[in-house]
Amino acid sequence: MGEERRGHVPVETELKRSWRRAPPHESMNSALMPAPLVVSLEAIRTDGWFERIGEGIGSFQALCDIVGPRFTSLTVDRRTPDNTLVEFAVGADEDAGIAGEPQRLTLSEFRQRLVNALVIDEPHGIAPKRTTDLEAVQLHIGVRYLLLAPLYGYALRELRVGPDGSNIILSHDGIEETYLLPAFRARIRTHVREELERVQRPAARSAIDLARVVEAETAAKRGDSLKVLDLLGSWPAPLAIFLRTPEGQLLNPESRATIARGLGLLGSACISLGEHGKGEEVLRLGIQYAGDGVAAPELFLRLGEAMLDDGRAGESIGPLRRAANLGTVPARVWSLLAEAFLSRGRNLAALGAVLEAQASGTPVAELEGTVERLKEALGAPLDTWQRAVGRTALLE
Repeated sequence: MGEERRGHVPVETELKRSWRRAPPHESMNSALMPAPLVVSLEAIRTDGWFERIGEGIGSFQALCDIVGPRFTSLTVDRRTPDNTLVEFAVGADEDAGIAGEPQRLTLSEFRQRLVNALVIDEPHGIAPKRTTDLEAVQLHIGVRYLLLAPLYGYALRELRVGPDGSNIILSHDGIEETYLLPAFRARIRTHVREELERVQRPAARSAIDLARVVEAETAAKRGDSLKVLDLLGSWPAPLAIFLRTPEGQLLNPESRATIARGLGLLGSACISLGEHGKGEEVLRLGIQYAGDGVAAPELFLRLGEAMLDDGRAGESIGPLRRAANLGTVPARVWSLLAEAFLSRGRNLAALGAVLEAQASGTPVAELEGTVERLKEALGAPLDTWQRAVGRTALLE
């Protein structure tokens, strides 16, 4: 009995010993975090659906045939378009043979009803468990958001589902962006609300005078951002609407370039006055008008420079690279890219950008600060490289 008592170890003591013997990594949560589920959205993207419908419409009756009996007719008021009457049915179900309740609203009221329906944040499906379950992916994102996204320039790329929630990776005006899924939905709903507000401002519809661009350029050279804002401040709302019309799509390259230049001036003016968010949105609209035309390099350069000045070096690299590829002023873009790369710790890329900037004629004084930081970051390997290529100094 005595030996048994001496050999007996209380449970509490054994647990403490086991805890002390456990390696540090085992005393924590040893279970590895599960890898996020990455789903390509290529198969469910809806890019171009609105344009494809428009291409097949030869008359309004054809539109009614496509939309179906739920949207039955328009009684057009040409003198006061907002008084145009829209007849439609609510609660119709063709498969069940239910005709639905017929209603009639003015075009203005119909727009309001439609927007109210679109901005309600309805419950969404649970996160998908498999990359092949495309229906679950659609329900998780929301079908309405899949349809609305391309109308506002978003090309959806990937859905990443992790322990902390779902993220959506997309391209917006050629720039890759990442949003938490709820934030993306909120952004789309904001676009819808803004669209209604723009349509409801009739005084702004005829506010586009392309001759003002020359005046705005003169004001911008003087540094008079308030004057630029006064001249072009009413442009974004009607131009955002006009871009989505058939007339906007068929606008000649010269007019598109002039509009893009004006929006570039306005965007930079907003940013200089402290309205970074508004300024960047204006620049993105300008990029849509510019396409790959002559105004595009300057707009991408302005957008990248604004992001860099706002402390978002990583985001600025995309538009700055695009500006370089499109042939913007190399002395400006390469010095900015060098600063952006260095801020992100991409030291070799920064070195390449410095050399490009120097070769393109950037004044040495503009590069000295970047070069000093680059020397400190690269250290001895930079000296070895300079000796190998026969350079006595980085700036020669």
